[in-house]
Order: sequence, then C-alpha cells, then structure tokens
Amino acid sequence: MNQAFNEHVYAVIMAGGTGKLLWPLSRKKTPKQFVDIFDNTTMIEKTIHRIAGIVAPENIIIITNEQGKTMLTKSECPICPQNISVEPLSRNTAPCIALASAYIKKRDPDAVTVVLPSDHLVIEEEKFLGIMQAGIRIAENKTALVTIGITPDHPETNYGYIQADRQVQADPLDCDMGDYLMYKVKTFAEKPDYATAVQFLESRDFYWNSGMFIWHIDMFCKEIERSLPDLHSDFLTIYQNLGTINESRIIKDVYSWIHPISVDYGIMEKAESVYMLVGEFGWTDLGNWDQVAEVSRRSASSSDPRDKSIVLTECEDIYIRKPKDKVVCVIGARNLIIVDTGDALLVCSKGESHKVGGALDQLRRDDFEKHL
Repeated sequence: MNQAFNEHVYAVIMAGGTGKLLWPLSRKKTPKQFVDIFDNTTMIEKTIHRIAGIVAPENIIIITNEQGKTMLTKSECPICPQNISVEPLSRNTAPCIALASAYIKKRDPDAVTVVLPSDHLVIEEEKFLGIMQAGIRIAENKTALVTIGITPDHPETNYGYIQADRQVQADPLDCDMGDYLMYKVKTFAEKPDYATAVQFLESRDFYWNSGMFIWHIDMFCKEIERSLPDLHSDFLTIYQNLGTINESRIIKDVYSWIHPISVDYGIMEKAESVYMLVGEFGWTDLGNWDQVAEVSRRSASSSDPRDKSIVLTECEDIYIRKPKDKVVCVIGARNLIIVDTGDALLVCSKGESHKVGGALDQLRRDDFEKHL
C-alpha cells in the first residue's frame, strides 16, 4: 500500500560540509556525508531514507556543491536528479537555506519545510519522525519558526546551544504537539568553552542545537526579509529567474558577492517567534572521532572483540578503525583513537580529536594536500 504524504511538506538536506575533523576517513573528495562510518550506508543516504518516512521523495531537496552532485548522481541514493541544487560557493547555512527556499517557493507557495544537516546520526528514527510531524503541525499555523533542541547529558564544547524560556502548551498554538515538550526560545549560544558548558548543563535550561528547523515558507521569507534584507533581495532576484535561461548566471553572480552567515545568527536569533521542541531520539552530529568512538562504544559497532585481526594486550578504552585486510596490535595503551585508511594514519588520545584540524593545517603547509 502506498504511503500518503502531505504534498505541501518539503525537506531540505544541506550537504555542502567537509567534515575535516573526521580525517583521514573524511577527505575533500569524499567528505563526511558521503562516507560509510558505521555500516555500508553513507550518512546522507541514512538522512534521505529517514526523512522519506514522512516526506514524499519528489519533495526532498538536496543542496550541495558540484562535487556533491556528481557523487549523488553516481550513488544509489533515492533522490530525483532535478532535486539536487548546486551552490557555486559555500556561504554558510543562511544562503544555503535561502537558495533551497527559492526553489521550494517557486514550486509550492504553501510549503512547510523541514531543514536537516546531511551528516547527523539518529538512533531512534520513529521518535525522530514523531517530533518532526509535531513540528510540521506547529509550522503549518504560520505563527513561528521551530527548532529542535537536544537535552544535554554532558558539558559538550563542540555544539552550539539553545536557551529555553517558558514552556508552551498546545492550546495557544491550536495544534496537536503530541507528548512533546516545547519552549519559547530565549536565545542561541555559540560553542562554549568547558566552564561555560558546565554552567549550561547545570542551569537545565540550555539544550544542544541540533541544526534542524521547521517552518512555513511564508514565515521564513518574512524573517529573512526583516533580519537580512540584502540577502532577501538577492534571493528574490534568484527566485524571479528560476526556470529561465538566466538562472545559472544569476545564482553564480549572487554567490560571488554575498557574505557567509549562519541561519542561527542571521535569522533565528533575531526572529520574533521561535519555539523549540525537545528531541529525545539518540542524536549526535558525529563532529569528531571522539563522538564516533562513543557511539561505537555504546553500540559495539567498532573494535569488535570478535575481530581476530585486532589484538589488544593490557589495553583500555581503545577505538580502532582500519582496512579489513590489515592486522593491528596495540600493547599497554589507554584512551586512544586509531584510524587507518591505508594511505593515512591518525593516532590521538581520546578527548583530543577536536584538534585534528590543526594537524591538517600542518600537512597542508608541508605540501601533503593530496592526502587531505
């Protein structure tokens, strides 16, 4: 039996990042979203399959670069080729989402959009889809922008944060939120230092910023016009030229002069009405190897003790990723991350993988660009 979808619901999947902190697995030619981290499915394939539970395939839009488009068209991702849109240059998330919104508004002026990163991990997909549907019901009322906050369980310095204000009940919004908690957003906070992250955790009103958003296209256009009028004007020009012979040229022209800005800082922080739904569905953005190692530890999906090609003697808390045909022996070591891709090897202490970017800068200066 065919699943019935709301024809006005669209998904935008942002797939232009590099994921450099997952080097040496993630490279310029094969960025994080296009690699297999845990099994035989890439992160972007997981994201597409996940949201396809509530969004029709023809309404899933991918925003990426030329390389990403090539990789997607050659892959087995169930995505319509005409739904792959290319950014000429990377300009952060606000221009990326504005470009996707121009395409969507041209197709459906009454669209509700779910915006998702392409490279995040969600363990409990049914719970994820439930909260997305609650957000869609809220967004349909055209009264607010909706974001998803994750309850923190440790003082994380690699995530941005959302501060909750007062809890919102369903009645004032005239919609069914199910059993989900929702708060009026007080503020957004950038990635903190450790002491500040501890304060955020202890306050109990700060949540991890998942980078997921839900809104009606009218609300987003209204807020971008109010908060970023120059960007709104530029993308109105793109909107007016979509489907014409000038489309490609206009997009390249606009991207040649617009300034990079995040949707959090440029729009969400300044918006008049932003609500946050609390997400509890096993989320992580897999931003570095420490996060990958922690997920693997919980799921026993890596460094499998049954793998006889890995020998650990008097070792404790070791994460290893290696080619299947390679034998690895580790003796007397503790708290290590070891990632071997054949042509490159990363060895670092747990808790230090966020410094990989500095190592890559050194490799770049020493002319090892081909390994990046």
